[in-house]
Amino acid sequence: MVKRISHQDSLCGVARPMDAIGDGWSLLIVRDAFGGSRRFGEFQKSLGLAKNILAARLRHLVAHGILETIEASDGSAYQEYVLTEKGRGLFPLLVALRQWGEAFFFEPGETHARLVDRKTGRAVPKLEPRARDGRVLKPEDTAVQVPPRSQNRKLR
Repeated sequence: MVKRISHQDSLCGVARPMDAIGDGWSLLIVRDAFGGSRRFGEFQKSLGLAKNILAARLRHLVAHGILETIEASDGSAYQEYVLTEKGRGLFPLLVALRQWGEAFFFEPGETHARLVDRKTGRAVPKLEPRARDGRVLKPEDTAVQVPPRSQNRKLR
């Protein structure tokens, strides 16, 4: 991957994970892992990504603890990639990104893949941040709090 500026010391909860996610291909790999892909060839076939780029992204996701490698379930010499707890923690992010994409990148009535509840077959409800009292929060209802400088050293 292209060397980027590290955000590892950032106090921002959006910036810091970007070092681990890296780029859009990594999120598509994670999406496919949620969908059941486990082998290099499965990711490559789904994404159409050059093998050297896919290998680099997989190594990056493993290095950041999002995926882990295990012995192939069929006993072959291959390895499989599975989501870790940290990787599974990306599920709400992918749901939100999918719902944003469905709302703004498809024409009304245009056919597209949908995320559904396996039990009911119904679309997953829209994710909405809520206050403790249940109110739906809009951007203007929130603010980012940055601790004073004296506390910043304690956070690292």
